[in-house]
Amino acid sequence: MADQKRDYYEILGIDKNADDAAIKKAYRALAKKYHPDMNPDDPNAEAKFKEASEAYAVLSDADKRKQYDQFGHAAFEQGAGGGYGGYDFSGADFSDIFGDIFGDFFGGGRRTTRGGNGPRRGADIRKSVRLTFEEAVFGTEKEIEVDSKETCTTCGGNGAKPGTSPETCSNCKGKGQVVVTTNSFFGTMRSVQTCRECNGSGKIVKDKCTDCRGTGFITMKKRYTTTFPAGIDTGLATRLSGKGEPGVNGGPRGDILIEPIVSKHPIFQRHEYDIYSTVSISFAVAALGGEIFVETVDGKVVYDVKPGTQTGLKVRLRGKGVPTLRNKEVRGDHYVTLVVSVPERLSSEAKELLRKFDAETGDTLNATGRDPKEKDKDKGSKKKKGFFK
Repeated sequence: MADQKRDYYEILGIDKNADDAAIKKAYRALAKKYHPDMNPDDPNAEAKFKEASEAYAVLSDADKRKQYDQFGHAAFEQGAGGGYGGYDFSGADFSDIFGDIFGDFFGGGRRTTRGGNGPRRGADIRKSVRLTFEEAVFGTEKEIEVDSKETCTTCGGNGAKPGTSPETCSNCKGKGQVVVTTNSFFGTMRSVQTCRECNGSGKIVKDKCTDCRGTGFITMKKRYTTTFPAGIDTGLATRLSGKGEPGVNGGPRGDILIEPIVSKHPIFQRHEYDIYSTVSISFAVAALGGEIFVETVDGKVVYDVKPGTQTGLKVRLRGKGVPTLRNKEVRGDHYVTLVVSVPERLSSEAKELLRKFDAETGDTLNATGRDPKEKDKDKGSKKKKGFFK
């Protein structure tokens, strides 16, 4: 007796009310996971792949799905034509699935011109440039140097030794593509692939140019000036269009992508278009209020501290942040955290004045009610016992 077959909906992990899109999505994931060519070391992968393929072949077909929902596996047991588990795959269409997953590996009867001898755009060149914090804020110009491929003047770009010419590729007959036929349990499948002999150019260079070694290009140093707009930041690349790698078969050149790397600032920190910094103020300014200098990217500005300011207060300087990329006249803000600075050393006169000040503002120095002389004795005894070093 044959083994009990699993439910098709269970195999794909979908609900019985799933629509066509859900069925296709589920099968695509399983096909990619279990395809034998993607799992050469897993002996169970092929069986799981075939099982999922059988389920998809039935559930993706409206008529077959209706029969399966009514009669189950029995709907396909009689007159089966030799597919997996007795099911015939000859009428199933997997071309779009494998075209999506494997590209040209399984063409499913579809043909494509990708990778042929048509024009192809050149690759982009990436370059990093170091900017100071201020250069990123206000914008700047920088000169960069790149290795640029230019058409070889000796061979005119065809890669052949002067007096010779490239020959038509005998493998693809000059088309740059070859048709590959693959036999599988789905039947015979045809796919179009780039010719490996000529790399899709359709031409073979036998006598190579000695200057470019058959590539058709020579490498030379080139300098370009690029503008970084105000407000640029790390990761926001600028582009020099048409200055990258040369195209193939007459295709356009790629671009140069220049990525700025902004150096850290000793005072300022940036978040998007806002700037943050910390400024120390004296106890007298915090208590009585007064004007202080605040360093900004525009230089020093005067800020009036209010009396009774507490340490950690954050104030905002409007429009003193980073210009926006869309409009350099529109800027973020500068947030300043005020920190009250406590002097580490005081003269005898300053200490006496501070004691008088404390006596007038709450007498916090005598909050415990102990005699100052007794506290001094305790300090001396603790030092002798090693509590303080």
